[in-house]
Amino acid sequence: MTDCASFTPLSHEGILAVRGPDAKTFLQGQITCHLGYVSDERSSLGARCTPKGRMLSSFRVLLENDGYLLAMNQDILVAQMAELQKFAVFSKTKLTDDSALWSRFGLYQGDAALTALGIELPTETNSTVHHNNMIAVRVSSDLAELWVHADEGPCLRKRLLGHLSEAPLNTWLLAQIRSGIGHVTMPTREQFIPQMLNLPALDAVSFKKGCYTGQEIVARMQYLGKLKRHMYRFQLATENIPAAGTALLSPVHSSSVGEVVSAARSEYGIELLATALDDAVGDGRIYLDGDEKNLLEQLELPYALDTDREILR
Repeated sequence: MTDCASFTPLSHEGILAVRGPDAKTFLQGQITCHLGYVSDERSSLGARCTPKGRMLSSFRVLLENDGYLLAMNQDILVAQMAELQKFAVFSKTKLTDDSALWSRFGLYQGDAALTALGIELPTETNSTVHHNNMIAVRVSSDLAELWVHADEGPCLRKRLLGHLSEAPLNTWLLAQIRSGIGHVTMPTREQFIPQMLNLPALDAVSFKKGCYTGQEIVARMQYLGKLKRHMYRFQLATENIPAAGTALLSPVHSSSVGEVVSAARSEYGIELLATALDDAVGDGRIYLDGDEKNLLEQLELPYALDTDREILR
């Protein structure tokens, strides 16, 4: 990945729309983030869990007209919509797959391009700006998303090309890894509780909103501090990108110590986010299943885990 400002079409993700008079109340009881914080000026990361606190999906949620748009990996959208529909039938809420109605672009160091489009996006993470049928979202200091209705997508792409180079999906995925943002995909559904992906540190879990599916388990893990596994960033000198769900092993443990969340090529080889047992990371001898000769090198994340701050949200 170079430092060249660029944009990437986010075609690997889909959009689940939740609309209707009861949309907020319904969704508030289903997901980890607090919709009271989601507005025209602010989006949020979030997740939906099983009753045992295991994540079925992770997403970014935006307010849009009479409902909410949830952007998540395309491979889990259909299953997530079907599961939510079982509960939505009891309220005035409509769920639809709106993926074909939107074009989305991920911008790396794209603030100058946004300004050229008339968008002044605040630097605060999760800030959202609506302008001329476009929605801009601050993902991190270097990253932003730009949403537009699908019929305007080709025109917007041409305008972006006047300011940015178009980069492959790997560039965006690597930037997300360096921002410490992990996602649930089909191979990792029901593998993680939110704290394993550091979601409280990303303001994606509210401990004040009240009940939602899996809330009791998630809260217990936070307040009792018994979780021994978190998400870490690593690099490895190899050309082979490990699949999500690939096991992490350690010579001091008899079974898996973690799983790959996401991975992408870098100038060094590959970088990845993975959940791992804290003591195994401290030992420093972690390797991918089938590649015991090459140890993973831990890299820093751009945020710290702070339980005292996280429980205030």
